Amino acid sequence: MDVIALMKIAPEGLPFILITALISLLAIGLCGFMFYFFRDPERQTPHRPDAFICPADGRILLIRRVESPSPLGKPCLQISIFMSPFNIHVNRAPCDGTVSAVTHHDGQYFAAYKDEASVLNENTEMTLLTAQGPIFVRQVAGFLARRTVCRVHPGETLKQGQRFGIIRFGSRVDLYLPEQAVPSVKPGDVVRAGETIVAVLPAAS
Repeated sequence: MDVIALMKIAPEGLPFILITALISLLAIGLCGFMFYFFRDPERQTPHRPDAFICPADGRILLIRRVESPSPLGKPCLQISIFMSPFNIHVNRAPCDGTVSAVTHHDGQYFAAYKDEASVLNENTEMTLLTAQGPIFVRQVAGFLARRTVCRVHPGETLKQGQRFGIIRFGSRVDLYLPEQAVPSVKPGDVVRAGETIVAVLPAAS
């Protein structure tokens, strides 16, 4: 006869058994979400020297021309991507280039879709020297995201679509491109890191 079937449980122990069972189920669910959140699939990058690839999965938050002050020190094009906790959070290089600077800034944790979050929240900034001129990428922590991680250092080279970092649990990425770049997406578009072309350079006349 089954030993478990013969086992009697003291009624006083039932609340503790139920509580630990619930904790175990929650732990299993949380572990499953962590596996889901930190997934990192391969991507097919359309390698094009005239194009800039999206650095993050998510939704286009804004597109605007920036005059001054500008992270590039001159007029440029800003494209910002909002990442929800359900997006893949691995970040990828928008184009080929050499990392010239990586700077981490402590800050607040406003909701990442708010405009002030771009400069007031914790963020990590990376400047990439490219054949098209300097490119500036800012990883911004959000209300849930508490840490930006940039895996590269000054002097390293990146290929278009190559992984360079990650942001944990909901955030945004700001991309600053040369002024002449022409957006190929619009606010509200859903984009994929390493695959979606967000801007192109006009053909030389």
